[in-house]
Amino acid sequence: MSQTKRRRVIAGNWKMFKTQAETRAFFSTFVPLVSASRHCSIVVAPPFTAIPAAVAAAKNTNIAISAQNLHWEKEGAFTGEISTGMLVEAGCRYVIIGHSERRQFFGDTEETVAKKTKAALAAGLTPVVCVGEHLSHRESGQTHKICKAQFDGGPGLLTPDEFSRVLIAYEPVWAIGTGRTATPEMAAEVHKFLRQLAAEKFSAKLAEALRILYGGSVKPDNIKGLMAQEELDGALVGGASLDAKSFASIVNFTS
Repeated sequence: MSQTKRRRVIAGNWKMFKTQAETRAFFSTFVPLVSASRHCSIVVAPPFTAIPAAVAAAKNTNIAISAQNLHWEKEGAFTGEISTGMLVEAGCRYVIIGHSERRQFFGDTEETVAKKTKAALAAGLTPVVCVGEHLSHRESGQTHKICKAQFDGGPGLLTPDEFSRVLIAYEPVWAIGTGRTATPEMAAEVHKFLRQLAAEKFSAKLAEALRILYGGSVKPDNIKGLMAQEELDGALVGGASLDAKSFASIVNFTS
């Protein structure tokens, strides 16, 4: 299968930024800039409180809305958590799972990532499952070891049918918000490794169809170099997705 058959995805993760009013203002500028963009899927992940505003603003456009996290139980005594049913009702189609910040600050583990991924799939959401190493891992040659552990303990536990509906995002933690970016070649090497893991665990066909996004200081000035790598099937964009014009230029990397 050639690269052109893996539809690319450009996703923006807003993290803990933007009120509802700021969300509406963003979309009023962003929508016209990407309305003709057909070369990739466009996803925006606002904070929970801004999801309804984002869904309303993205209605009848080519933009899908994602959540940044979820809980695997359908309901219960889990103060501060959000269920898949709540996300689906609010209009989400995607959900980010296991982001490095969730792992680092909020205790996400391989086990909870697997639970969240299965719950998202059962609800019809498309999970974007994040994996990636810290700088100490990279410098000590453990990148593959860490990524394999996160793959095996998360997406690797799915059934083949479930796995076929998952996106993976490779985010070298040392390159997030630091201004340091993995070179396109470094990113492609890890993407290729993750695809090999998928082939060994599932099948060559599923591995070939798997879309792996790159996340780690993606900006308008490096998106073309990153997307020139056949192994990179899109990007998970952080800070540069907060500005409508900046994010639109990343979405429109082919122009």
